[in-house]
Amino acid sequence: MDHGGSLGRASALFPHAPRPFVDLSTGINPHSYPLFDLPATALSRLPESQRLRELAEIAAKAYGAPSAAHVAAGPGTQILLPRVASLVKPGKALVLGPTYAEHARAAAIAGHAVAEVGEFDALAGADLAVLVNPNNPDGRLIERPRLLDLAARLRAKGGLLVVDEAFMDVGPIEQSLAGDAGEGGIVVLRSFGKFFGLAGVRLGFALADRLTAERLETQLGPWAVAGPALEYGIRALSDTRWQTDMRRRLAADAGRLDALFDRFGIPVAGGTSLFRYLSFASAPGLFSALGERGVLVRHFAGRPQVLRVGLPGSDEEWRRFESALAAWAARRDDRAEDKTR
Repeated sequence: MDHGGSLGRASALFPHAPRPFVDLSTGINPHSYPLFDLPATALSRLPESQRLRELAEIAAKAYGAPSAAHVAAGPGTQILLPRVASLVKPGKALVLGPTYAEHARAAAIAGHAVAEVGEFDALAGADLAVLVNPNNPDGRLIERPRLLDLAARLRAKGGLLVVDEAFMDVGPIEQSLAGDAGEGGIVVLRSFGKFFGLAGVRLGFALADRLTAERLETQLGPWAVAGPALEYGIRALSDTRWQTDMRRRLAADAGRLDALFDRFGIPVAGGTSLFRYLSFASAPGLFSALGERGVLVRHFAGRPQVLRVGLPGSDEEWRRFESALAAWAARRDDRAEDKTR
């Protein structure tokens, strides 16, 4: 599958680009939660069930789930996708797109006939309805009342609504369905690695009614969350001051990115404070020009006019990105001038 963050693919596409790459192809926070010394037992012993319960309690509080009993923790949300899709018997799965491609693949693995739809109202015809909120890659947001109405309609016929809130940490929290997960017929997915900038920790959560959460935990089996992931999850999810400060910093960085795009005449069509979404005719040329200068952004097969751009993580990365944009804009302007002569 085509995903961002592959430096191996970047090296193949741009073999002569300067190294290291400035990787802006993911929506992962470049300012990761501070690393700390793990207790030796996090690596030398199997994870304790009490520690997992503690993580579930902290996650429920952090995300607004009804209680720890409504939280199933796993080694990243990716591993949860086909299990969640299997909560309803094989039928019609509809995914609101364009969006993260793994949802459709996971539903197909679970035996569903899968289709992508472009209109929210079409999801009512599904047995399994899936959407990402805020959406990846364009930041589209569906309001909570509309989601609850859809969930009720699906629940009445034994269906399931899956809402992937991987980027809700930087979204409008009042639109989250985390607090509604106990009603049944709803599964909310929350990703740890994106906002906390620790994607390699591999930690994610499914928020659902008690029986569904228990069913998912049973499928995952004991020790599903590694010791180091438990420690990082407990520490970071408890650190509300860091979270508040980070949301402010990311919002400022996103504003800085928008100003940079505006300076070079590049329209911003959407996004979140972890990534910006571009949709314009010159996107393919911009992707190539940046890549040749060692700046990797996310492009999408079949949608060449679309790019997703993450946040630079250091002054040097900002400098290289700005320099690459300036070089592209200069070539663009020179070509435009040549055409008018």
